[in-house]
Amino acid sequence: MKDFTIIASSTMGLESIVRDECIELGFKDVHAFNGKVEFKGNFKDVVKANIHLRCADRIFIKMGEFKALTFEELFKNVKKIKWSEIIEKNGEFPISWVSSVKSKLFSKSDIQRIAKKAIVENMKEIYDIEKFPENGPLFRIKIQGNKDIFTIMIDTSGDALHKRGYRNLINEAPLKETMAAALVKLSRWKGGDRPFVDPMCGTGTIAIEAAMIGRNIAPGVNRNFAAESWKVIPKDLWIDLRDEAFSQEDYDNKVMVYASDIDLDTIKIAEENAERAGVEDDILFECKNFLNLEAMAEKGCLVTNPPYGERLLNDEKVERLYTLLGDICRTRFPKWSYYIITSYPEFEKYFDVKAANKILAMQILTADIMEELVEFENKTKMKYDVYIKNNNIYLRFHSANLQISAEDLKNGVLDKKIINKYFYLMNFTYNLSSKLINTINEVQI
Repeated sequence: MKDFTIIASSTMGLESIVRDECIELGFKDVHAFNGKVEFKGNFKDVVKANIHLRCADRIFIKMGEFKALTFEELFKNVKKIKWSEIIEKNGEFPISWVSSVKSKLFSKSDIQRIAKKAIVENMKEIYDIEKFPENGPLFRIKIQGNKDIFTIMIDTSGDALHKRGYRNLINEAPLKETMAAALVKLSRWKGGDRPFVDPMCGTGTIAIEAAMIGRNIAPGVNRNFAAESWKVIPKDLWIDLRDEAFSQEDYDNKVMVYASDIDLDTIKIAEENAERAGVEDDILFECKNFLNLEAMAEKGCLVTNPPYGERLLNDEKVERLYTLLGDICRTRFPKWSYYIITSYPEFEKYFDVKAANKILAMQILTADIMEELVEFENKTKMKYDVYIKNNNIYLRFHSANLQISAEDLKNGVLDKKIINKYFYLMNFTYNLSSKLINTINEVQI
């Protein structure tokens, strides 16, 4: 086969991270869509993607894409696909996933039945046999329909990519390895002089993924994939790319990862998981209450997945936890960056109270200044936040239509309205900052 389209499926919201990973790995023609990233490649790229992608869910080979309004059209288009280029004579080829959204063909069972028949009819003609034993390698097929467009693909991963192989035991509310890796990726932490801390580490997934990133350990290097048993992909390719991945591991980089949890049994499991991942020497695990957390450097990165209301704590307890965590971050880690995953809708309210010193806030945000802010909001339709933290005052504006890229600036392709609005914002911010400074000096913040 020549170059074909490879699909890296993704958790919704992580597409841009997976896209950036694909670009870093050197894949060509990379495009992100809802729930997936597509790129052009060959079987070597299939192997490479499975071994190296940290945040993708699965790797698929795209076999075809077409519009179908009737089951006859579905049958004809599926039958036209060159299945024998991938699937062997004795291959097992179940249709394992079917979805259909806003399509005239909505019956998943009918789609599955007709597509399977079409594949069998195609392979009968190629292999000249009537019945397929399906006792060989596994080729799981996925059919995804959206607005009458059907995408047909074959899974190459087998077990989902979050199953790295190091986590045998899990805690009560496990975080997928791919999501943990995405959190670390979002933090931009790569090791060096900046320490990494997870104060509620559970069984250590975030800390382990951080250490693997710091050491450049490929996430899939120690596990197997469905496509390893396919004749169409040479065995040597898997061996060579694994060897290459091992050779790229970085043991010269400084990696400082600290992880703690209040439960000793959980910490023991985390230590076992880290050992299986090969990063036990890069993570200091401690049984410790997060209230006793202290900064080990002026700057660093704190990433955690604290307990949340739906699964582990009631609302009152989780609100107290978030408030205490916010206080600790502000007082003991003032120059650190924080990345916290939560489903609790009131998280920001409790983690970061915007004006803890209300008297001071009233002194600084005078009537004149508030009038200017209200006028600004009415004129620009932009929302704003003003809050006080660590004796600093912060002014934050929210706008989705003020996106100015370096490329646009370079090419001079900018909307006049955007330019005018942007400079109005800059001028307003400058003038308001001057007034705030004068007011702050008067109240001696």
